[in-house]
Amino acid sequence: MSPPAPSIAAELPCQRHLFEVPDAVSYLDAAAWSPLPRCVRAAGESGLLAKSRPWDHPREAVFPWVERARAAAAGLIGAGPDDVAIVGAVSQAMAIAARNLAPSPGGRLLRVADEFPSLRFAFDRLATERGLAVEEVARPADGDWTAALLDAIARPGAPPLALATLTPLHWTDGSLIDLDRLAPAVHATGAALVIDATQAVGAMPVDVARWRPDFLAFPTYKWVLGPYGLAFLYAAPYRQDGAALDEHVGNRPPAVGARRYDRGELNDPVALPMAATGLELIAGWGVPAVTARLRGLTDRLAEALGALDLPIAPRSLRAPHILGVRRPGGLPAGFVEGLRRHAVYASERSGALRLSPHVWVDDDDLARCVAAIRVGLA
Repeated sequence: MSPPAPSIAAELPCQRHLFEVPDAVSYLDAAAWSPLPRCVRAAGESGLLAKSRPWDHPREAVFPWVERARAAAAGLIGAGPDDVAIVGAVSQAMAIAARNLAPSPGGRLLRVADEFPSLRFAFDRLATERGLAVEEVARPADGDWTAALLDAIARPGAPPLALATLTPLHWTDGSLIDLDRLAPAVHATGAALVIDATQAVGAMPVDVARWRPDFLAFPTYKWVLGPYGLAFLYAAPYRQDGAALDEHVGNRPPAVGARRYDRGELNDPVALPMAATGLELIAGWGVPAVTARLRGLTDRLAEALGALDLPIAPRSLRAPHILGVRRPGGLPAGFVEGLRRHAVYASERSGALRLSPHVWVDDDDLARCVAAIRVGLA
């Protein structure tokens, strides 16, 4: 089979010129972590200079970056700045969420099987403390997580649903988990809803007004093109009077709203400007435009890999920005390492080849990826 034809139907053109990705490198691993755009790197370098020469850069100049980053994060999820806390990681965000939920004993905690650890550990502890039964919905044979979860929510005779911890897609392979359908079903039971939007924000529309979660969190180092070690926690207005994990002057009154959950050492002169710059870059393109471009890339990969007799989930069951390939019998040993020898970078997660392009990926990357996979499977 020849490489995929060089045409991407998306209004947003390739943004490779904004990154330092060499022409000979095909990096399709944004779901692991993204390269930094040049402007984000420059923002971090300016921050390093401020920390290196603090006499030339007053600390008061850092605080505006706190609110700029907060506002940019809130804008991408349809929230207000007062509803968003700045934390160190999604795991920290989930620990805050778990600490501020009190589900009734005897109910169910619902999630999908093979969920990412940061969405399991804190809630496993909560389930033990509150006497909840943990129900993990098994990977459905037809790939339709949404239908399987809806069945689990409505299953006759099951203990009442107390809490659902969900994501908009499965992190291992991009299988869609349709929260537009699931969130109303959860709310109808009276259960709490916590969303890990790590693999969604920046790459697909996320709207807290539509999903109405109690808590939602996402980091900056993947799809929103920012630094490691920084994340955001949305708390619904009725969840903003809880207890933070750490106590410091910054999250005590007169701090308002979700700021009460802000982490300590908040005024980071390096991470905050980097995060704000990446978030604003995404907002400038517009998430729908980013989604359309990434859907075009993954659709073309799906078509090309399907022609290699690899099983590909139907388009309706795939998130727009991640393509997972699960081969009968599994991937050959050393498969991902073999791709790297061809300068193609992707991940294997729970037996799936996870291809996750972002806005720097171009036609040559797709052709190189398909060719390397063909060689690896030969």
